[in-house]
Amino acid sequence: MEQNLQGGGKNPLKKLGNKWSTFMEDTRTRWHGFLRLSPREKGKRALGWLGDNALYLLILVFVLGVFFYNSSFLSFGSIVNILMQSASRLLMALGVAGIIVLTGTDLSAGRCLGLCACICASLLQANGVANKMFSRLTFSPALILLALLVSLLVGGAVGACNGFMVSRFKLHPFIVTLGTQLILYGAVMWYVSLGQNNSAPIAGLAPAYTRLVTGGFRILGVQIPNYLWIVLGVTVLMWVVWNKTVLGKNMFAVGTNPEAAAVCGVNVSRTIVTVFFLAGLLYGASAFVECARVASNSTATGVNYELDAIAACVIGGVSFMGGIGKISGVVLGVFLLQLVNAGLVFLNFEPAVMTVVKGAIILIACAIDMRKYIAKR
Repeated sequence: MEQNLQGGGKNPLKKLGNKWSTFMEDTRTRWHGFLRLSPREKGKRALGWLGDNALYLLILVFVLGVFFYNSSFLSFGSIVNILMQSASRLLMALGVAGIIVLTGTDLSAGRCLGLCACICASLLQANGVANKMFSRLTFSPALILLALLVSLLVGGAVGACNGFMVSRFKLHPFIVTLGTQLILYGAVMWYVSLGQNNSAPIAGLAPAYTRLVTGGFRILGVQIPNYLWIVLGVTVLMWVVWNKTVLGKNMFAVGTNPEAAAVCGVNVSRTIVTVFFLAGLLYGASAFVECARVASNSTATGVNYELDAIAACVIGGVSFMGGIGKISGVVLGVFLLQLVNAGLVFLNFEPAVMTVVKGAIILIACAIDMRKYIAKR
């Protein structure tokens, strides 16, 4: 026991302390190196740093401005609310991030989530609800697990199909997922018209299901939902996949240079299909959470969610040039995007303005990403 506590490799706190010491030492070394530069070189370095971090600085200025306008913006309750909104978007962003690492994108993610959410809602309506979609289906706790499995299966199937089309026929992910987006939109319109629903929003979900996902406990008077912990667990699992598995290493290798990865023995096609399949599973899991959070699901569920996911990824440093990205960056990107959204709400901006801001964020982040890529070349 004593030996384990003293062994640096087995003591997480000591390992964390060593990493912090290394970080501080590197920071001091870089600072001293910067001070030794000529004034002209210092100016170039400073301008380069400002260019690389321009988006973060703009977001910081915006957040401070909103805080001075309304100090409750950064209150504990407000931060928890932003975290909850971030959690509901994070699972999808994690899936999209893997595809962006492969130099692709996924325009079908939102529609995939919408279809899976409507399927979950139809299976988990409470007994006796008016216009129950499947009137002969009696709710039981076992249906919660069934709905989750079906959602994962549908999401995984959509992801695998996208990956197969990209890898087998060498089609660009933009074109493939654009086509899939339209197919899924038609599928969800058809699905919500089944049974007695008549294309109305699917509501009246069973309390046992909604309590499982959105229920929780209070901290300082603020409700902390259960899905926050679900998302945290999935995020940790994805960190392990990205950083500690063969799939993660192959994903970054294919994203950096697929030809070189193939020469090194990586099965490029299988890696692409697996990454898309994993993204689909994450969309299905996100749909299971979003279904309970939204409570009334329709063909509008999931619309434009993929834009938020893409924006969060590029904010978090996942490069469209391929082979670059971190789970921590995705988490930070999702949080910062929701922080901006919340700030615009506090300032009483219209939804149209919020959409314009999201588009501007994507353009600025991509421009910064391209600047870094050109500088490295």
